[in-house]
Amino acid sequence: MWRDACAYENGQATVEAAVLLPTVMVVLALLLQPAMLLYTHAVMSGAAAEGARLATTATQDEVDSLVGAYARRRLRAVPDVACFHEGGPDAWDVDVEQSEGRVCVAIGGHASPLPLVGVTAGLVGQMDEEGVLLSAMAERRMRAEWVGGDYDDWIATWD
Repeated sequence: MWRDACAYENGQATVEAAVLLPTVMVVLALLLQPAMLLYTHAVMSGAAAEGARLATTATQDEVDSLVGAYARRRLRAVPDVACFHEGGPDAWDVDVEQSEGRVCVAIGGHASPLPLVGVTAGLVGQMDEEGVLLSAMAERRMRAEWVGGDYDDWIATWD
């Protein structure tokens, strides 16, 4: 009689696993893509900030080539996988602008979304034909506000 009562519970764990396992996998997939994009954005922001810092010390002739190459080198920390960044190391858009004592470094790129995240990103408007839009920007002053005079005054001070 005891044996007959236990016979009805055989397979219960299998049924629960069949229901629970796909749910857990969907939740992991939903958490994985934002984590990948957050890592990519953190690396892009760091590269833009360091590029802006470098641009404040570079001459006007060096800015485009030097800062662009430096930022692309820093962006190699992003894995060359489509869900992190699509197109390889040369696909990053690095724009450097200097004007009126300020420098601005903007970095852009694309990532290929996972299926569930692609729908969400499309609804929010963060997608185009190439995938999820990635962007980061850093802006710095060439010189602090409290510093008086111009470059020639500073040079004359040290002569």
